[in-house]
Amino acid sequence: MASVSTHVLDTSTGRPAAGLRVTLEAPDGTALARGTTDGDGRVAALAADVGEGEHRLRFATGPWFDGQGVAAFYPEVVVAFTVRDAEHFHVPLLLSPFGYSTYRGS
Repeated sequence: MASVSTHVLDTSTGRPAAGLRVTLEAPDGTALARGTTDGDGRVAALAADVGEGEHRLRFATGPWFDGQGVAAFYPEVVVAFTVRDAEHFHVPLLLSPFGYSTYRGS
């Protein structure tokens, strides 16, 4: 089984996105794990027993930006990725009110 973690940074402020809700989902939309980013913008151990196949991380960016008093374009960000091996998958999100990017981290 694989493990999954994430890290969210608000690139518009240069700070971690603390308190942002994250859900790990199976391809059918079933929630496999939920977490909230810590003060460093991390969910270090979102899931430790993820099977092979396609999965999604759903980031609740709209409510988080609302809480910051910022009008944002994306109400959520969904990142789809494929687990092929029993290893660790770190999926960071670089976020701003009008854009985002992601990559496979280490």
